[in-house]
Amino acid sequence: MTYRFLFTRRWVGFLLLAAMVAAACAGLSKWQMDRRNQAVAEIRRVQDNYDKNPVPFAVAKQYFETADPEVKWSTVSITGQYLTQDQRIVRNRPQNSAPGYEVLVPFRVASGETIVVNRGWLPIGNARAGYPDLVPDPPAGNVQVVVRLKPSEPELDGRTAPEGQLPSIALPAYARQLSYPLLTGSYGLMAAESPGRNVAPAQLSAPAVQEGSNLSYALQWLTFGILAFVGFGYTARQQARIAREEREDQAEDPSEAVLEARRESRAGKRNSSDEEEDAILDRMGI
Repeated sequence: MTYRFLFTRRWVGFLLLAAMVAAACAGLSKWQMDRRNQAVAEIRRVQDNYDKNPVPFAVAKQYFETADPEVKWSTVSITGQYLTQDQRIVRNRPQNSAPGYEVLVPFRVASGETIVVNRGWLPIGNARAGYPDLVPDPPAGNVQVVVRLKPSEPELDGRTAPEGQLPSIALPAYARQLSYPLLTGSYGLMAAESPGRNVAPAQLSAPAVQEGSNLSYALQWLTFGILAFVGFGYTARQQARIAREEREDQAEDPSEAVLEARRESRAGKRNSSDEEEDAILDRMGI
């Protein structure tokens, strides 16, 4: 077979189209792999840090100032007082598929620094739209808390919240509402507090440790990219076969009528056996 037709403008265009499809599929495959790698890294952090023994605040202070992804979910033991007057709730925070809020309270550490403690989750209320029915106050006086480190969330541009609420746990935005300095790198997710309260927000569920389907999606996109070139190769081979058969026909008999008859024969356009029998009967005059 000859493939000189591949150098025509039409077939070069087909090849470029296949290359573009393959490149797009490769990009989508890489995106899925990046998401899978992020999920694997998060699973490793949970497995390494979630159940560790708590460290003192003095050891973890730097992470409250500047977040470090590698210490996310690490536990820290802190002594101090809640600053209840500056408590906020964060809206649109589902838990186990139920809508609700999370409760943030500034916590003045015994050494003088102020961090944010997320005390947990509250369901949506029935008495007033957009607010929980009850926000339990934290314990008064000196309290010892054990928290898990989580980095500050990004600010949501254009997103607002009613008085006493925040659209996200963006610590710099929270700090701008306060009259005292606040450590804005990470906050503490409540694990335990002593003394406790009879009524308190529900603890947030432990993070999932399932990898998800990103790897299979990445392999699927990679397969689609390969199939783009396979399809191009198959189409080119079929075109070369058709061109070869036409050249053979022309070499045997250049008559257009003969060529047309052979094309019809190859396409399966012969008369059926019933039609042949009818023709024989017509010649016999029956």
